Amino acid sequence: MKIKKTLNLVLVLFLFTIGVAQAQLRQADSTSTYRSIIPETKQGLLSNVDMIANMQLGMRNDFLDGDHVQSNFKFEQFRLEIKGYVHEKVFFRFRHRYTSTFEPQTVDKVIKGVDFAYLRFDLSDKVQFTVGKTFADWGGIEFDLNPIDIYEYSDIIEMADNFLTGAGVYYQAFDNHGFSFQVLNSRTQSFEELYQGLPEKEGSEFPLASVINWRGNFLDGKFKTIWSYSLFNEAKSTFKNYIALGNQLNLNKFTVAYDYKWSSEGIDRTGIISNDVPDTLYPFALEKTQYSSHWLKVDYRFAKKWQASFVGFVDNAKWMDDIDPLKTTDDWRTAYGFVPTIEFFPWNDLNLKFFAGYVGRVYNYSDYAKSRAGVKDYNTGRVVFGIISPLRIL
Repeated sequence: MKIKKTLNLVLVLFLFTIGVAQAQLRQADSTSTYRSIIPETKQGLLSNVDMIANMQLGMRNDFLDGDHVQSNFKFEQFRLEIKGYVHEKVFFRFRHRYTSTFEPQTVDKVIKGVDFAYLRFDLSDKVQFTVGKTFADWGGIEFDLNPIDIYEYSDIIEMADNFLTGAGVYYQAFDNHGFSFQVLNSRTQSFEELYQGLPEKEGSEFPLASVINWRGNFLDGKFKTIWSYSLFNEAKSTFKNYIALGNQLNLNKFTVAYDYKWSSEGIDRTGIISNDVPDTLYPFALEKTQYSSHWLKVDYRFAKKWQASFVGFVDNAKWMDDIDPLKTTDDWRTAYGFVPTIEFFPWNDLNLKFFAGYVGRVYNYSDYAKSRAGVKDYNTGRVVFGIISPLRIL
């Protein structure tokens, strides 16, 4: 009886083993009938493609004139980027900013949140040609940094259309000096949308911008420059002139960067003064404004995984027009910014950092601005901490 039971048990196990093997075989055969989402013949292209989730996520605590307003978690930056070579001479780059509007813009038909959608053709070892929506290469260290590493932009950069559609050429003239020239749309929105009701002004037939940039490298990389001049055609016979002079010094554990930016605007493209003036006084964009900025950033890598940083800037806004008979000065507003932070890099093989810091702004108006526009001095503050990473997914 025991032998019979043993034989029955062996038989059951044998049949079960055969059944499992056949099931595995059928499963293997069935998977082979499905095609990969990315064809095998194309998978080699992925070795030349990067996908990056650029993000700055954190907890922010906001204050106005010293009083707590609110605390919440927020994605200050989230920009998904795909870039790489589709040919040994053709490079593409696409970056979508999910913290911006999704509305298509009237000029280039691309949604506002798209930073990059361009092709770059490497014509030689020294010459590159770019076409599509790209960054306006208008100089300065501040704008050259990855946006996720910026806790607060100075006024000119914050209010500008920094990503525009057009074409450009970059020429690496010498080992340490490169030059670029771009022709871009001067804006993403139409003249009517930006400057509604502006009297005696018509939109230009060629609302374009030209940008000339010089990138210099000195002392074996210890000192570098990013200087540029830009000319924007905003309306018929009306222009914006913009100069940015960026300089950076690298001294072992210390990195010091200084930008000077100056924008002279036939029409108030930056818009800070026009936004302050009530419609009851002038219900249209103002003319002849001027903005300037001094921006300083100091980084100190005091330990292998720790860095202390300080950013300070001063932004000046002037209204140079004399249409107001009560005007007593060109000065409108002076704004100060200061951003001390400390950053911790926990891993050597992953570009991710934790940060904690404070973002302070102080806004002081001239007596003329206070009396005519009803504005007043104020200050804001943010206590922030969170995570920053250009997280490489692919």
